[in-house]
Amino acid sequence: MIRRRVAAKCRFLFVWILVLSFPRLIVGQDDDDDDHHPSGSVHDLKNNPAGVQTVNNMVYSRFSNLTSVLKDDISKHFGFCITDVDADWNEAFNFSKDTSFLSNCARKTQGDMMQRLCTAAEIKLYFESFSKQDDGLQGTVFLKPNKNCNISSWVSGCEPGWACSVGKDQKVDLKNSKDIPDRTETCAACCEGFFCPRGITCMIPCPLGTYCPLAKLNKNTGMCDPYRYQLPTGVTNHTCGGADIWADIVTSSDVFCSAGSYCPSTVEKRPCTSGHFCRTGSTAQKRCFKLATCDPMSANQNITAYGILFFAGLTFLLIIIYNCSDQVLATREKRQAKSRERAVQSVRETQAREKWKSAKDVARKHAVGLQASLSRTFSKVKSQRQQDPLRGLGQAKPGTDGALPPMASESSQQTKRGKKKEKGNLTKMLHDIEDDPDSHEGFNIEIGDKNAKKNAPKGKYLHTQSQMFRYAYGQIEKEKALQEQNKNFTFSGVISMASDIEIRKRLTIEVAFRDLTITLKGKNKHLMRSVTGKLFPGRVSAVMGPSGAGKTTFLSALTGKAAGCTMTGMVLINGKNEPIQAYKKVIGFVPQDDIVHGNLTVEENLWFSAKCRLAADLPKAEKVLVVERVVESLGLQQVRDSLVGTVEKRGISGGQRKRVNVGLEMVMEPSLLILDEPTSGLDSSSSQLLLRALRREAVEGVNVCMVIHQPSYTLFRMFDDLILLAKGGLTVYHGPVKKVEEYFASIGITVPDRINPPDYYIDILEGLVKLPTSSGITHQQLPVRWMLHNGYPVPMDMLHSVEGVASSSSAEDSAHDGTAPDAESQEQSFAGDFWQEMKCSVQTKKDNIQLNFLKSGDLSQRKTPGVLKQYRYYLGRVGKQRLREARAQAMDYLILLLAGICLGTLAKVSDETFGATGYTYTVIAVSLLSKIAALRSFSLDKLHYWRERSSGMSSLANFLAKDTIDHLNTIIKPLVYLSMFYFFNNPRSSIIDNYWVLLCLVYCVTGIAYILALVFEPGPAQLWSVILPVVLTLLATSDDTSMFVKAVANVCYPKWALEAFVISNAKRYSGVWLITRCGALWKNGYDLKHFGSCLGLLVLTGVGSRAFAFFYIITFMKK
Repeated sequence: MIRRRVAAKCRFLFVWILVLSFPRLIVGQDDDDDDHHPSGSVHDLKNNPAGVQTVNNMVYSRFSNLTSVLKDDISKHFGFCITDVDADWNEAFNFSKDTSFLSNCARKTQGDMMQRLCTAAEIKLYFESFSKQDDGLQGTVFLKPNKNCNISSWVSGCEPGWACSVGKDQKVDLKNSKDIPDRTETCAACCEGFFCPRGITCMIPCPLGTYCPLAKLNKNTGMCDPYRYQLPTGVTNHTCGGADIWADIVTSSDVFCSAGSYCPSTVEKRPCTSGHFCRTGSTAQKRCFKLATCDPMSANQNITAYGILFFAGLTFLLIIIYNCSDQVLATREKRQAKSRERAVQSVRETQAREKWKSAKDVARKHAVGLQASLSRTFSKVKSQRQQDPLRGLGQAKPGTDGALPPMASESSQQTKRGKKKEKGNLTKMLHDIEDDPDSHEGFNIEIGDKNAKKNAPKGKYLHTQSQMFRYAYGQIEKEKALQEQNKNFTFSGVISMASDIEIRKRLTIEVAFRDLTITLKGKNKHLMRSVTGKLFPGRVSAVMGPSGAGKTTFLSALTGKAAGCTMTGMVLINGKNEPIQAYKKVIGFVPQDDIVHGNLTVEENLWFSAKCRLAADLPKAEKVLVVERVVESLGLQQVRDSLVGTVEKRGISGGQRKRVNVGLEMVMEPSLLILDEPTSGLDSSSSQLLLRALRREAVEGVNVCMVIHQPSYTLFRMFDDLILLAKGGLTVYHGPVKKVEEYFASIGITVPDRINPPDYYIDILEGLVKLPTSSGITHQQLPVRWMLHNGYPVPMDMLHSVEGVASSSSAEDSAHDGTAPDAESQEQSFAGDFWQEMKCSVQTKKDNIQLNFLKSGDLSQRKTPGVLKQYRYYLGRVGKQRLREARAQAMDYLILLLAGICLGTLAKVSDETFGATGYTYTVIAVSLLSKIAALRSFSLDKLHYWRERSSGMSSLANFLAKDTIDHLNTIIKPLVYLSMFYFFNNPRSSIIDNYWVLLCLVYCVTGIAYILALVFEPGPAQLWSVILPVVLTLLATSDDTSMFVKAVANVCYPKWALEAFVISNAKRYSGVWLITRCGALWKNGYDLKHFGSCLGLLVLTGVGSRAFAFFYIITFMKK
């Protein structure tokens, strides 16, 4: 069926061409004969050369000006394969350079050449014969019987290579496509430059690019060479004639000018000379490039050397870029190191300039008051270590320089000489508190609270260490300032006191929760129940409990991320019923897993988080100071320039990696810091170092809450508050750490000697340690005891635990949380369970989507950098990561290079299909390799994206930055592939056209790879990347005529890429290739005008894929 359609199209095409070329030729010649040749010399040209030349000029001038006659009809019916009628006609039938074959034919036919040309009806009959080739007779054309050639009438002109005349005095209407004229007179061999098909008695001119000489009999084979027909048997006076067929390259390869030769006219063939090459159907030889090798009679030039040079140049350029990038990164790191030093100096100088005037006056005014306050505050400590410096001295008049606290001149002189300065009293007190957290020495004084200072109680009555730290750290700068000052009131003293006056404070967040209950949707199972308490700013709270106690669920509930669950109760922020998401810019959440970029250094990880999450109006110098403070507090100075490392590449140690994980949240100066098991996997010293850093954050007013498993006693005593949960999410204790033993002792639970209290409590809750019978309770009743102790309402289904305090049987019954109706609950069928699971899964997805699109007002009072600024930050980070993954990029290029060599060598571009086979393999190979490489952009960074997005960083900036960096591969990979494929294959299409198609193809498949990377896990995503291009390419090249297959094939990107490749190659074939080109394009459904639209569809698919990937990443990807 397809072949019949192709033949029909070719038949109509050739009819139009011949009708275009010859209809008015006959009329014009007859008119001219009547008007200008009264003697009838046009009919007697054998001995009249001047007449022959006149006829040649007249013939050619006639049909060379007739292209506009049927141009519109040709464009309408054959626009898919002929875009420029004039250009294609000239390339096929412009014989102006050599019209000798017309002269020879005019002499041979003695003036009746026009009477031997085929009419439209005969041409139509000839091309209808192509439909019979479906019967397996490839290369043979059989015409159906007609007026001149049938069973009863078979003249010699019906044989291949022969033609007859209608008579010299007869006029022929070549436009007549219905009636075949009687053409049986003066039968003779077909003229050179024409072909005469078997079954009709007329001749048709051969197009340019063919070689149509007279045939010669090969006595060995009995064939008329160079054609494939034989002489009729029984006819003695019949000789070999001219050519007998012109069609596509497969059917009529004999008339095509052979490869290695060129045919300047249809009757002349010359061999290609050295340094030139001639493809099949060439009308002129082409000079080879300088570095190409072309032997005599070369069919193509060998330009492999150009491919090697091209690839070498590209490799050299990439190496230069890579080496320069290393230098750029090294220089950037040095500049950042210098910027850290300049930042400190800049901040000090800026503060000095801004505060100099007010600092001196304020310092003079408050000097006496500060002296007296410090004397009273530290009287107890100073009396044990040194004499009051103010004792025995006269009180100076307030407001004078003498009123400043005098300092020892010896200490000042020693400092100037560079000797080690002794620690001040307050500094020593601070270290004493850190080293001995259980010490009762301390002060419950809030910085800046004058009333609190006046009414400060003694330290032995105060047990809140965070208040001690807060006061100690607040006063340490004052002590340093006093030590550096002398009686002349130095410049540094003024700046220090001015800095004391104006301190940038963070927003404080107090989280209160009342009767907090979390139930899993669809299963009626409590994950947490009736939890009531409060988290205070400036305090470090520990959440402890056995496995299954709902510790992580509790943190998720506080941050508003309990998807798939029903949450009842109340969560108040600073005493107001406000959504916690409104404060996400100042909330830090440290996940249990160390989600840190392994191909970045410690400082680069921290610095990126600080740039994106600190206030946009915060000067860079102050951001540097923030990062430096975190690096120092976490003890990361020695590894600040070391790569964090991955599973494949060793980096910093596990403990340092854990601290970097915490530092990512500390550098954004959070108001609420939540940590999920930050000490897991750390030794005791590393855990203590981490907790000290967190305590320093609490001193600045940060509300710190962390889940911890069985800490050491020293670590345990460093916490301010403890939230102890039992299985089922029930509260056992919530209060100060120092009172936990007192509470449990009150209910008959005493920690044995040499036993760590948190370990003992968790063993009790796990049921590993049985409580003494004297206590009268079991571990299941501890949550109820806590509710009764604090006067909290007890749920009705838990009241039986209260009644069964003295009976063990009731205690065993209280082990159940009351969520199930009874032991004989109704059992559901498998279908019912499956339906409940499906409902629960759908509800969870729905909650995730709602959580992703939940918009709440920003109450954090912090304006972080916008999308464009974050895009710039992301761009720098992703660029560094790609440069450090240069080896993986090089392997991608090497594999593409090998694919280009293999396909360029094995899958040659054939003239019959215009390279469709080689281009099909190209689409599969490039799609597959580009997809697998593009998966790395998102498959390996999902966890990092989830963390960064939940902290308020821009998803759009992240996505666009990765896509922008991937554009480099989109540009380079087509060049790498073509450097081998094109120069080994050397198709007729230009390398520019091939590059544009591959560029759009790589852009398209990269977007599809984004979707696969986000939707599937890495393993299935790679499998889909392999299967998808193969299956879609098979559909795009399928010969199935069903509507469904066609509809699917038309929307497959391989079909657009393959069509663009074939079109770019087919438009280079002209002249003798016209029928082959139209037939191949019609068979595959391609159109020469669709080259731009195919590229546009590839680009649109790439854009649409990226849009869908981004929509998916912000809608469904939530952890």
